[in-house]
Amino acid sequence: MTDKTLDLFPEDRPKRQTRADAPLAERMRPQTWEDFQGLSGLDQRLIEQLRSGRGRPPSLILWGPPGSGKTTLARLVGKCFDAVFVEVSAVLVGVKEIREIANTAKKEVKATILFVDEIHRLTKAQQDAFLPHVEAGTFILIGATTENPSFYLTNAIRSRARVVVLPELGVPALFEILTRAAQALGVSVGAEVESLLSQLCGGDARQLLNTLEALVQTGAVVSGGTLSREVLENFLSTDGKRFYDRGGEEHYNIASAFIKSLRGSDPDAALYWGFRMIDSGEDPRFVIRRMIIFASEDIGNADPRALTIAVSTSEAFERIGMPEGSIPIAQCICYLACAPKSNRSYQAMKQVRAVIERSPKTSVPAHLRNAPTALMRELGYGEGYQYPHDAAQGTVYGEQYLPDEIADQTFYNPSERGVEQHFIAPLEALRKSQNKVQRRS
Repeated sequence: MTDKTLDLFPEDRPKRQTRADAPLAERMRPQTWEDFQGLSGLDQRLIEQLRSGRGRPPSLILWGPPGSGKTTLARLVGKCFDAVFVEVSAVLVGVKEIREIANTAKKEVKATILFVDEIHRLTKAQQDAFLPHVEAGTFILIGATTENPSFYLTNAIRSRARVVVLPELGVPALFEILTRAAQALGVSVGAEVESLLSQLCGGDARQLLNTLEALVQTGAVVSGGTLSREVLENFLSTDGKRFYDRGGEEHYNIASAFIKSLRGSDPDAALYWGFRMIDSGEDPRFVIRRMIIFASEDIGNADPRALTIAVSTSEAFERIGMPEGSIPIAQCICYLACAPKSNRSYQAMKQVRAVIERSPKTSVPAHLRNAPTALMRELGYGEGYQYPHDAAQGTVYGEQYLPDEIADQTFYNPSERGVEQHFIAPLEALRKSQNKVQRRS
């Protein structure tokens, strides 16, 4: 790709123009700091520095949920400073393009601000390609991400940029955005509908505006008319969507139905509730996180592969995104629903924590203690410990591993389902040699 085809620095550098037929969310994007919602939760000294346009802006990583204003904030910074503002998406840029941007920026008299949307999608090699140019001051880097920078960005990138956390927009900010948008469309919106829309969008201003625009475009509410709750709910149902309150009771009801369908081994119901959440606007990552927890809590050692499959689903989704990401999600839902179930390891954890709460300072038996010094050995640390690998069956029968005060306790009692059933006989033999009574649950 040549500088000409890349064309990131056109000679006349016209100001950004918003098309008249652009989506409402783009047309309503704040053009001034005064119109920007959500600044109150940020470091005001940093905001004042950015608004002033004085000096050289710092490199920034803007971290926040969808629709929280990351792109708008970056563009406002670009307007305030006497610099060339370049905007790219991480999904469309590679190491070659990064070098071309840097080579062009070196020729500029003014400083260059490079805004990288979805910066978490860059590979480690691509992130490393930024480092020499950020360090040399070739460009100021502003990255936007919905993902935790601690997990998705390298230490080197994070150390050279300030992380700014943009919170999910609250109800007052969403009300203000909705009011301005309604006025622009020539409709009126009552307080009841405002509340419903705010809950529906889950803090995402873009989704809020998209919903409002769709209502007007489909004729659900006409210019000069009033949008009622009844009209909104009717539109959502006829539009093929389901009412889904990401921040309220309906969110928890559907999530509960999803988990209980998995636990009940019903893949049909689990698929229905899982994709009802996703198709109604829930972040698929929420569904995946719930499946990872479920794989360990409700399937456990009855099928240890379940946890591996759930974690692999998360990795697959991050690699391919939507809509194809729905395919591994569906596979995982079906597998978890059909897998044998056991919550015995989860129950064991709760039981052992209850014992720890009652007896938090029990002593480690002397034969299990570490003995790195001569004094410790003289005191009997490690004396009498039998190494299991030296035993014929890899197990030392009759050995005590719990503290004396709770030596007769048992916590983990395998079920007779799936792989876990094979744990029963060896554990019974070990506990019998320890004079423990095997509990059945």
